[in-house]
Amino acid sequence: MGRLVTAGLLGAIAIALGAFGAHGLKERLALIPEAGGWWETATFYLLTHAVAVGAIAVRSVWPARLWAAGALIFAGTLYAMALGAPRWFGAITPIGGSLLIAGWLLLAWCARKES
Repeated sequence: MGRLVTAGLLGAIAIALGAFGAHGLKERLALIPEAGGWWETATFYLLTHAVAVGAIAVRSVWPARLWAAGALIFAGTLYAMALGAPRWFGAITPIGGSLLIAGWLLLAWCARKES
């Protein structure tokens, strides 16, 4: 799948899930004190990295791949917990965060090599 396609899908999913959380899940998210914050954080990271994937779509393959995978894992586990999944899902979340960080570090490495 092309990186711009991936960026577009991640962005659309982030917007749809953000709106769904704000409107369709308001009462459900209120049942778990941290759920609203988890939902907002997941949406923010997913959307931020959709933009990042799109921004470098023509330059760097691996940072975009790491961001896409990391955003899905990071946001996915937070969304799942916000919807009532067991809290042990939180142990998976850092894997996604680590992939996001690795993507940014790899981007820096690639840019250093080009300059």
